[in-house]
Amino acid sequence: MIPLNPAIEIALLIVLAPLIGALLAGMDRKLTARAQGRIGPPILQPFFDTVKLLRKSPIVVNRMQIMYAYLHLAFMILALVLLVRGQDSLMFLFIFAFSTLSLVLGGMCVRSPYSRIGSQREIMLMVAYEPILILLMIGLYLANGSFLLGATLATGKPLLLSLPLLFIAFLVVVAIKLQKSPFDIATSHHAHQELVKGLTIEYSGPYLAILEIAHFYETTLLFFLIMMFWVTNLWIALALACASFFLMTVVDNAFARLTSIWTFRFMWTGALLLALTNILWFYL
Repeated sequence: MIPLNPAIEIALLIVLAPLIGALLAGMDRKLTARAQGRIGPPILQPFFDTVKLLRKSPIVVNRMQIMYAYLHLAFMILALVLLVRGQDSLMFLFIFAFSTLSLVLGGMCVRSPYSRIGSQREIMLMVAYEPILILLMIGLYLANGSFLLGATLATGKPLLLSLPLLFIAFLVVVAIKLQKSPFDIATSHHAHQELVKGLTIEYSGPYLAILEIAHFYETTLLFFLIMMFWVTNLWIALALACASFFLMTVVDNAFARLTSIWTFRFMWTGALLLALTNILWFYL
């Protein structure tokens, strides 16, 4: 591979990442439609929807929403850059959390009960899955001897072989971040719950498009994180990530949505127990 200037590499990443995320979202919609016996929208439908939102008139309930929407997008882009550049995993985790907190604050700054309850549920989800992300970074340190994300490539062996249970727990976190059933309790893609769109209900037009673009970046980031578990071989890493995303679609269509309390219990018993078992087994 031809080495690129870091500035050019970051620019390409910023341009290509939302395109990858939108394609993944389009394929997810197509698979969901096929699973339900429908033809479904074209794979490029997320692009069409985003362009349509950007062309609408900007309407906001509270101007603070605009700032939090841009912060959500900016922190998500920064987290993706830190991941791809192989920087410190703890800094990556903090920036990733700040992005979600910006989205929560945007939902809390309006008077809509749907938005505020959605924000409260998002906070509960963060409390549920953040310990698993922290344990994932600890597992990376135990496997690589460094908190640098780039150290994974230098080890020369797949992380999946040493952190299989953590990988399973992390897939549950991915399902939460992708707003998949049974964990779409704060907001959802289809507005099929009692909170309608919950956390994002008061966003519209170009500001809703900003959140959609940020979600495309987040989808790409999660895709790259899954690939990191087999980073020693690009094709196996791609196959692992694609299989994981296909599994998310299957689970999304096969399970009913959990309540917030049951989601919290599941994450702090099943998923967290898997992660802790893997850390203890690897350490001992």
